[in-house]
Amino acid sequence: MAGLFDKQAEIYLDARPNYPKEWYSMLADHTTHHSLAWDVGTGNGQAALGVAEHYKQVIGTDVSEAQLKYAVPHPRVRYLHTPLSLSDDELVNFIGCEGRVDLVTVAQAVHWFDFPRFYSIVTRLLRKPGGVLAVWGYNDIVVSPIFDPVMKRFHDTTLPFWNPDIKHLFEGYRTLPFPFESIGLGSEGKPMPLDIPKKLSFDGFLGMLRSWSAVVMAKERGMDLLSEGVVKELECAWGGPNLVRRLGYLLSSYGPECQVLSKVLVTYEL
Repeated sequence: MAGLFDKQAEIYLDARPNYPKEWYSMLADHTTHHSLAWDVGTGNGQAALGVAEHYKQVIGTDVSEAQLKYAVPHPRVRYLHTPLSLSDDELVNFIGCEGRVDLVTVAQAVHWFDFPRFYSIVTRLLRKPGGVLAVWGYNDIVVSPIFDPVMKRFHDTTLPFWNPDIKHLFEGYRTLPFPFESIGLGSEGKPMPLDIPKKLSFDGFLGMLRSWSAVVMAKERGMDLLSEGVVKELECAWGGPNLVRRLGYLLSSYGPECQVLSKVLVTYEL
């Protein structure tokens, strides 16, 4: 996934949805301590900022230096670039001592990871007992009965340009390997659904579509998936450029030893 989101880093922050405050409160209620959290694949820090409301220190890491350039500052969040060349031991030392991390979060990113390697590192870092791993991601977007079929037709045109690892997200994380004990917030094969409401103008929604890696990849190959005609069709189905709509993002989450996925998949405790 290294470099996958570099080109659209500047628009990523405004284009992607924030997550409900209640979600972070729920995760915090499941950890026994609130000293240190690690937000993996932090991007511009959207999840890290929410986690920081409940933990004394949050370390947000990403393989993309371009994304981190747009990370939102927070007094309790420290952003670190973690290139794939880092060894497991180097990464563990980067984050902190083994057994000291109270919460590990992955928002809209775990499907890009090397699962065995990532889960091994998480197991080393999480506090035992009481540490939680939460992973979540969204795929389905519901706007209106008129807009949704038009959006599906557009989405279908993007399918050849996605990285194959996106399959777990498209399947609502139901096929995501998650070998941890459930804490009641979803489990392997049975992610917990979570609704994320967001109000957007059409321009804001269009910005989200332009931030998709498949749209960027298609453009690099000479195909503009968001041509003037396509944008016009989407705009008409939306109801016009000035209409602000309430969107529903369906998350899947897990929490373990802890895992959380957002369609919401699962949480587990170590």
